Formats: sequence, C-alpha cells, structure tokens
Amino acid sequence: MIKKIKYLFFLLLLGNSFLSIAQVEAIAMMDTNKIRIGEQSKIDLYVKYKATQKNLNIQWPVIGDTLRKEVEVVNVSKIDTTIPDKNKPDEIQQHQTITVTSVDSGFWAIPPFAFIVNNDTTKPVETDALLLAVYTLPVDTAEKSIKDIKAPFDEPFDWHEYLPYIYSGLVAVVVIAIIIFILRKVLKKKPVVVEPPKPKVPAHVTALNALEEIKNKKLWQEGKYKEYHTLISDTLRAYIEERYGVAAMELTSDEIFKIMNSQVIDSISKEKLKQVLTLADYVKFAKVIPIEVENDMTLNSAFDFVNGTKREDPINPIEENNSVTQ
Repeated sequence: MIKKIKYLFFLLLLGNSFLSIAQVEAIAMMDTNKIRIGEQSKIDLYVKYKATQKNLNIQWPVIGDTLRKEVEVVNVSKIDTTIPDKNKPDEIQQHQTITVTSVDSGFWAIPPFAFIVNNDTTKPVETDALLLAVYTLPVDTAEKSIKDIKAPFDEPFDWHEYLPYIYSGLVAVVVIAIIIFILRKVLKKKPVVVEPPKPKVPAHVTALNALEEIKNKKLWQEGKYKEYHTLISDTLRAYIEERYGVAAMELTSDEIFKIMNSQVIDSISKEKLKQVLTLADYVKFAKVIPIEVENDMTLNSAFDFVNGTKREDPINPIEENNSVTQ
C-alpha cells in the first residue's frame, strides 16, 4: 500500500513538472523579413507564462555577433518583463529585441531560439524558425541605367564651412607675396636665366591612357571587381585634382559631388561621375558584386566624363578657377 502511494505521488510530481513546462510559450517575430543589403530588421522574442508557477527559472539564449555567418547582429536589447493584458494579471510576458543586418544577398534561415526551463536541457522551449530575404539592387538592363541602393542625403550649403580654407588661402597668398618681394630685392642685380617651361601633358590625356590600361587588364572578367572599380575611381579623382585643382584623392564621394556642382560642367557629365564613384563605394565598402553591364557601363561612363570635361590646352588650375569666377 505504501509503495502505491509513493508511486502515485511520483506521478503527481512528474505531471506538475510537465504542466509547468507546457505553460511556457516562446515566440519569435520579425518586423520585416525582406531587406536590401545593408538595411536592418528587428526580431522580437517573447516568453509568456503564468504568474502562479512558483520557482520558475527561464534561461534565455545567448546571442553572439551573428545568428548565422550571413546574418550579423547589430544590437541586443535588455530583457523587460511586463503584464501585457491588465485584465489578466496572472499572465507574465518577457521581451527582448534583436537588431540584425546582412551584406550577402540570398534567403537565410534563422534557426529557432531555444529557452531552457528549470534547467531541463532535454526539453527546451523553442520558437519557430525564421526566414530573412536579402535583396541586392535590381538593375534595369533595358535602359542600361544604374540606380542607387539608397539615395544619398543632400546637405544644405553652408559657406561658414569654407571659411577656414579661405583664411588659410589668404595667409598663404600673403606669405608667398612676401617671399617673392624679398627674393626680388635680393636677386635684383643678378641676371636670371629663365628656362622655357617643359610642355605639360594635359590632364585628360593622362586619364584616358590610364583608363585604356585598365580596360586592357580585364580585371573584372577575372573576378577582381574591387581592384577594377577602385582603379577607375582613383583615375577620375586624379584627373579632377589636375583638371580643377581639387584635392579629390582626400575627399569622400559626397564632398566631390558638392564641389563639382560649383564647376561649369554639363549635367550629363556630373551624372556619369556620380554613377562611377557611387558604384565604386558600394563595391569597396558594401561588398556589392556588379553585373556585367554595370562593369562595362562604369568604364564607358569614366571615358565619357573625361572626354566631356577635357581641356585641350594645359592650364594652371588656379588660373582656370579664377577665369570661371570672373
């Protein structure tokens, strides 16, 4: 008789254990399961249980830097505990938000999140698996046009930002004038032999030759997309430095666009420059792999920009800028 009572007591305890586990519910939800490369999505984890369950211990999953190698974790919020329905004060809810992103296009399955209840690792409470679709920028091959993944933000022009450069330029002009004055005084009586200046190679000739070399290397055909677009971008930056006297090698693409907007350049050439530099940034920093038409179009746009803005006779960039402002 005592053995039967012990056996019934054991079954009662076992049933209560299963009941407590069954009353814990885990849910995983995404605010969006479709993003473009570099965009973010939020995963909300919810755990619901009854307040009547005593000594309930719930271990949340440990979130690392990635949920899988293609899905990176940007941020993990703290776990908050609330009563979602005031009419049901015995229902408790815990919540945590995970912000994720991806730079690899494709469909990525996110495994279920497992919660350990009362240290029972054999029967974790799991959420459903999630699916994240990551898309790259679709290209309209019919029109052969390149579009931004996300349009750059336009900042209002503020002339106060250029005051330090203006002051520095004025100081440099004064210093140079003083040096020239002193040298003239010192060397006034000495004959000066002036050598004829060597003919300078026009900036557009140097740039076109460099672009032709890039074309002959066939880099993108060998899968060297980053090297290919970087060489084209650097060639245009060097051309802009020599042609317009702008330190383009040290500026970001957005800073170059702002400065070039003040130059006398046709809108088609500006758009081609923007296409080349923007796509180069995506390839270098966002690991975008362009399609064939984008690679060919980038080189053609670079040729068109140089030919559309070239100046046949060599000229000092400072003198050219002065003539434009006048």
